Amino acid sequence: MTSASSHYKANLRDLSFNLFEFLDIGRSSLGKAPFGDFDETAARQTLETFAEVCGKELAASFTEPEHNPPKLENGTVALPPGLQRSLGAYYDAGMHQLELPMHLGGMGAPPSLGWAAFELVAGSNPAGAFFTLGGILARVIDRLGTESQKKRFLPTMIDRRWVGTMVLTEPDAGSDVGAGRTKARHVGGEVWEIEGVKRFITSAEAEHAENIIHMVLARPEGAGPGTKGLSLFIVPKYWVDENGKPGERNGVVCTKIEEKMGLKGSVTSELTFGDGKPARGLLLGEVHDGIRQMFHVIEQARMAIGMKSMATLSTAYLNALEFTKERKQGADLMNARDAKAPRVTIIHHPDVRRMLMAQKAHAEGMRALCLYTASIQDQVELKGGHRAQEAAESDSLNDLLLPLVKGYCSEKAYELLAVSLQCLGGSGYLKDYPMEQYIRDQKIDTLYEGTTHIQALDLLLRKVARDGGATLQRLLAQVRATAESDEGGKELEAERAALGKALSDTETMLGTLMGKLGESLYHVGLQGNRVLMALADLLIGWLLVRHAAVALERVKTNPGDKAFYAGKLASARWFCREVLPGLAHAARMVEQGALDLMEVPEEAF
Repeated sequence: MTSASSHYKANLRDLSFNLFEFLDIGRSSLGKAPFGDFDETAARQTLETFAEVCGKELAASFTEPEHNPPKLENGTVALPPGLQRSLGAYYDAGMHQLELPMHLGGMGAPPSLGWAAFELVAGSNPAGAFFTLGGILARVIDRLGTESQKKRFLPTMIDRRWVGTMVLTEPDAGSDVGAGRTKARHVGGEVWEIEGVKRFITSAEAEHAENIIHMVLARPEGAGPGTKGLSLFIVPKYWVDENGKPGERNGVVCTKIEEKMGLKGSVTSELTFGDGKPARGLLLGEVHDGIRQMFHVIEQARMAIGMKSMATLSTAYLNALEFTKERKQGADLMNARDAKAPRVTIIHHPDVRRMLMAQKAHAEGMRALCLYTASIQDQVELKGGHRAQEAAESDSLNDLLLPLVKGYCSEKAYELLAVSLQCLGGSGYLKDYPMEQYIRDQKIDTLYEGTTHIQALDLLLRKVARDGGATLQRLLAQVRATAESDEGGKELEAERAALGKALSDTETMLGTLMGKLGESLYHVGLQGNRVLMALADLLIGWLLVRHAAVALERVKTNPGDKAFYAGKLASARWFCREVLPGLAHAARMVEQGALDLMEVPEEAF
């Protein structure tokens, strides 16, 4: 029986199914420029290595910050020793090099393989995972920086394991990033001085790291209001000279770390810039395009949050499954009146099976959604990157999917983690098992990198509206093609029909909402979350039906994996029967949506 100290359970089998049997990245992505020299065998071995290091080394410090959290003393934060060892093991194994391009000394893995590996890291130690994101900043500097900035920061920050942060939020400007007051003043040459206070900055102080590179949004003197007036600056904890050598301490100081309900190993900090000592920085790319540049980081972070939520639900489900197979309690319901009936393991009880299948189908569905999105990111890079005309459709599809990955996975995982805990009964409420920490560590996912409703507004008012719904229509056409096909044959006839009905309900819902926009934008405010969740449910249903069709074919040539493929079929059938009918209700709720709530006086609440 798994304890919290040895909590992590990877699902390599389903990861492999997604990558190699469904998405077939061995044919579509691996070994193709600009990616590194991977083939399917090497990719599988890489994931196995990640799973081993994560299960043994990273998971070992999962609970340590609960009783020995990071502490701020004299502007520095010492991480618990076990967490430092876990991070050392991560870097010693070269895991940070996986997605780095080859010209930076990395392995050049495609996003699909990189995000699959990140699932293992985030699932085993989510707090530790956020100390490893310096590689994302390195890639952003490589893409957007000047040649002198690349020379200054690359590859030193990679080779010497520097931590990276994204610095947006301020005490009086949370989600309203454009209200930020942090100032930037040009003092000559490439150098700017930053002055202000930022808060809720992840991994902003860590004594074990030789240096920390902060990506800071600030408003240059004379710049206009709102987000358009913000620029992005590279501000190191220790100043870095032109040759990449760290020197004196810069004027950026951690002045507070937050005490949180969970994710305690992740140092969530207040940073003060320029209080008593200038905080020097460089304007990224020598251009004033801050919010657009920062979105290169934000989009990676939003994808990471969706992956983290899915990974947490996956390991929670597998822990719950193990418990229900071992815990004996009560007689089979059919023999409940027989006091002499043998006691059974609780997986025999219908309600427990219902809870297990809800977790299994959703965890597999979220993984399918996340890795499908990652495969679209593969296509963007294969077609020349986000600026290439050939990649425009794939890039727009990735943009459309990201708020679903982040918004849906974070909301639904939190809901279902309570179900994971419920499977353990009273034991689930104890720190002896990881469930209660999973819930506390995961709740932040619905809040940071844009709350769920910000994801909904982004989806509807930016991603769908940007091209008049063309990208969404292309995606829904693929769903329709599956629903109207004979994919999976007669065995999936009912599931394809359910998918077709859900698609019709979704289109009705979207059409109704668009029609109501003429009355008031408040309709999006009131219904946006419902639409986001419904659209994600539809896409997950679509992917699970396609998974089931692949499973029905694969089991013919791989009968030794019969149980796994039967599980894929069961997940699709449960989701189509139990979840997709809910889209008709969602459509009705949007149709009946009214604005009277906005007229209720504040005093009445």
